[in-house]
Amino acid sequence: MEHIGTVESLWRYPVKSMRGEALPEAFLGFHGVYGDRVYAFRNSAAPRGCPYLTSTKLETMLLYQPRFRNPERMTKPFNLAEAEAIAPGLTPVYAGSADLALDVDTPSGECLAIDDPKLIDLLRGQLGDEKKIGEENVPTLVQSHRAMTDCRPVSLISLQTIRQLGEELGTSLDKRRFRANIYLNLKSDTGFDEDRFVGRTLRVGAKTTIAVTDRDLRCKMVTLDPDTAEQNARIMKHLAGAHESNAGVYAAVLVEGTISPGDEIFLMD
Repeated sequence: MEHIGTVESLWRYPVKSMRGEALPEAFLGFHGVYGDRVYAFRNSAAPRGCPYLTSTKLETMLLYQPRFRNPERMTKPFNLAEAEAIAPGLTPVYAGSADLALDVDTPSGECLAIDDPKLIDLLRGQLGDEKKIGEENVPTLVQSHRAMTDCRPVSLISLQTIRQLGEELGTSLDKRRFRANIYLNLKSDTGFDEDRFVGRTLRVGAKTTIAVTDRDLRCKMVTLDPDTAEQNARIMKHLAGAHESNAGVYAAVLVEGTISPGDEIFLMD
């Protein structure tokens, strides 16, 4: 095995397209990071293939901060140790409705339950003129135990790639623009080195194993400032011209486990 680096930080995004949160540890299950993107808002005007309301349509979604009411219950499945102790390792029980209870801090400072109709009204009001969007275009809340990601369950990007992109653009880029689950600190210190992991297997920490499946094809999200939601279209234009619009990689989980910042990462094949 080749030691390639360490986990710099771990992030999840409880509500699709809203702000994320850094985690002291994360359980990586077959469905992705525990508690990641378990809520989303469906948009009737969106394409059927990706029917969600996201910040590509409503930039201000990035200014909403979701928070689980019982964060200690949303780190990992409550019976994980007991399930893993039963050979060959049973699937743990995922969170129930009470554990998934979540509130959202709005840009105005108000705190609303995720299913509060007022939150729907706020999002709808920010979409624009009702005559333009149509009465039928009302966001509707959806919830799932499976992460409602666009592509693969887990996303990764290295600090070195983010740094190189910033240097190419003549600026400093906030890593949060890239909304990864796992930020990597690679030994190679070379930008886009994670691309060589596509089609290969990584072990993260003591046992968690992931298969890197694809390069991460980027969209408008990376152009949005994570603190203000202001757009810098130059970032996407540069990515398209210099890197085929890719930055970072996607992965699927082969062996479930709990990982933490600082964990070592090994290339297994």
